[in-house]
Amino acid sequence: MKILFLSPHFPSNIYLFCLRLKQLGATVVGLADEPYNNLSRELQESLTEYHRVNSLENFEEVKGAFHYIMSRFGKENWVIESHNEHWLELEAKLRDEFNLQGYKLEDLSKVKRKSGMKELYRSEGVPVARGKVLDSLQECQEFVNQVGYPIIAKPDIGVGASDTFKISNDDELIAFLSHRRNRSFIFEEFIDGDIESFDGLTDTNGNIVFYTSHIFNSGIMEVVTEDEELSYYSVRKVPEDIRELGFRSIKAANLKAKFFHLEFFRTKKDKQVVALEMNMRPPGGFTVDMFNFANDIDLYDEWASIIVKKQFNSSHYSRPYFCCYVGRKDKFHYMHSHEDILAKYSKQIVKSGVMPEIFQKVMGAQFYIFRTSNLDELTSIRQQMYKRGLNKDA
Repeated sequence: MKILFLSPHFPSNIYLFCLRLKQLGATVVGLADEPYNNLSRELQESLTEYHRVNSLENFEEVKGAFHYIMSRFGKENWVIESHNEHWLELEAKLRDEFNLQGYKLEDLSKVKRKSGMKELYRSEGVPVARGKVLDSLQECQEFVNQVGYPIIAKPDIGVGASDTFKISNDDELIAFLSHRRNRSFIFEEFIDGDIESFDGLTDTNGNIVFYTSHIFNSGIMEVVTEDEELSYYSVRKVPEDIRELGFRSIKAANLKAKFFHLEFFRTKKDKQVVALEMNMRPPGGFTVDMFNFANDIDLYDEWASIIVKKQFNSSHYSRPYFCCYVGRKDKFHYMHSHEDILAKYSKQIVKSGVMPEIFQKVMGAQFYIFRTSNLDELTSIRQQMYKRGLNKDA
């Protein structure tokens, strides 16, 4: 088995996929625009070979590099992967170009556009927030007449909450339309609810072999636009409605040998589940590590095993722990210092550190991941980590 791994250096924990592949005997070739000497020693040792291009955004250059790589290692049995939202289209274009198995551009169009995600959800009868791609003021006003204010405007193609806006009246709508960049935006009804995810992994036949769910303290839009703190935790028992809708959605996506991250609203008023977005890659940050901590398994190894051996080895995982992520931001002054937190919760904390700057707007600067079998204990620890002293500006 041969794997072309795109951008294996980012984010930093991605190298573990390469390491597990190599440990299982696969040929693992990294391709990125980062100088080799800048790669971590762990990543260098996890790769069979590494090739650098000037830019992964230059398809012709990437295609030429892959031609050369195949001349060295042969043309058969290649898998292309990055586990990164930004490179999904590049993966698909390479699969089209070289007739390789996996998501092609035609398949990707269903899940790259938020409007396409809605259609995919609807095809399996999964409730979605009402929304349309709209261009004119008249179209937007007609939509507002149907759903009322506020509405949400976000790029039809986009990652996270970048360029996402909450519009509450006609003046804000007119201002948005007059200043928006030349991009296609989808407009959605506002759902007053809490975010719950459905995350997991499929095998080579498209069967879900691992799944879990996370509950978020806030939506990513609020975290970005209002600079709030982000926290989320994995549950020990996945709600039946999330499980059912999640399984139906992944069936519609026809996803094979890949991770997935689906986002749902649970409405505050009547506790109904409404689909939000669908992502065909692992959830962000250190969530794969949280999979492992919550279940005492190794999903890096399990994915590699699916790719190399076509088998998943941990079918009897039991979710013995809740696992929680807490991100703290430098703008706040917390009552308990980093050293206090590490000392007090040394038995519960399984990972902590400083988040790379590019992720700090969402994920926070200092992060903690801890686990416990008791939800009340989780809630108490999280509250203590966020407890604030005097404001820095006071």
